[in-house]
Amino acid sequence: MRSLTKNWPLHVMLWPGAILTLIYAYGPMAGLVMAFQDFQPLSGFFKSKFIGWDNFQYVFHLPDFGQVVWNTIVIAVFKMVLFLLVPLILALLLNEVTKKWFSRVVQSAIFLPFFLSWTVLGGVIIELFSLNGPVNGLITSLGLEPIMFMLKNDWFRGIIIGTDVWKGMGYNMIIMLAAITGINATLYEAAEVDGAGKWKQMIHITLPGIAPILILLSVLSLGNILNAGFEQILIMYNPTVYEGADIIDTFVYRLGMFSQQFGPAAAIGLFKSAISLGLVSITYYAAFKYNNYRIF
Repeated sequence: MRSLTKNWPLHVMLWPGAILTLIYAYGPMAGLVMAFQDFQPLSGFFKSKFIGWDNFQYVFHLPDFGQVVWNTIVIAVFKMVLFLLVPLILALLLNEVTKKWFSRVVQSAIFLPFFLSWTVLGGVIIELFSLNGPVNGLITSLGLEPIMFMLKNDWFRGIIIGTDVWKGMGYNMIIMLAAITGINATLYEAAEVDGAGKWKQMIHITLPGIAPILILLSVLSLGNILNAGFEQILIMYNPTVYEGADIIDTFVYRLGMFSQQFGPAAAIGLFKSAISLGLVSITYYAAFKYNNYRIF
C-alpha cells in the first residue's frame, strides 16, 4: 500500500492502457459462449439455444479438420526452426565482417522487410511466382517448363514458409547480434593466443555465449506453434491449395465468415486458444526454470 501511495502517478498512467486492454482484449472473450450455442445473430447471446459440446463434436468430425491441424503444425514448426537457424547463421556471418559500414548496410537491408505488411508483400510475391512472373521467366529462359508455384500444394507451402522467414529473420538477427557483441572480447583474445581459429572461436566462445538467448527464443516460440501466419496465408492462398496451406485460423475465418457457422467457428477458436494457453504456460515455466526468464 505504501508503494501504491508513493507511486500513484505511475499507476494512473497505466489506467488508459489497462482500460483499452480490458475493452479490446478481454471484452470480446464473452463471445466464446458461441462455442456452446446454436448461435443465431438475430437472437444474440442471450436467446440462442445452448447445445453443450455439440459444436466441438461437429468440428472434430469434419473431414478437413485433421488436415488443417496437420498443416498448421507443419508450417509453424518449419517457421519456428528456420526463424532461429537462418538469423543465427546471418548473425555469425555479419559478426565476422570487418567493414562496419558494409555490416550496417546489410543489417538494414535484411531488417527492412520486417516493417512491410503482408498486404504489400503478398501482392509482390504472388506476381513474382505467377505463371508469367519473373521466376518462371528465368525458368523458361533455361529451357525448362514453367511451374505453377501458387497452384501446387508442395510449392505453395514452401513459398509460405520461405517468404515468412525472409520477412521476419532480421528481427531475430538483430537480437543475436546484440548478444554476440555482449560477449567479453578478452575471451577471443585469449583464444587467439592459444591458436584457436575463427571456427573454433565460434564453436567454443560465440555459440556458448549466446546460448541463453537461443534457448529463450526457442522455448518462447513453442507457445506460437499453432500460429502459422493467418494474414500471410489469407492474402496469398486460393482454393486449389487448401489441402496443403489451410491452417486453423484461415479455416475458422472461412467457416465463420463464409459458411455463417459461428458456433463451430468459435469452438475451433476456443480449442486452439486452450492448446496455446497450455503451451505458453509450459514454455514460460521452462524459460523461467532453465534461463531465469520472468515477466516481472
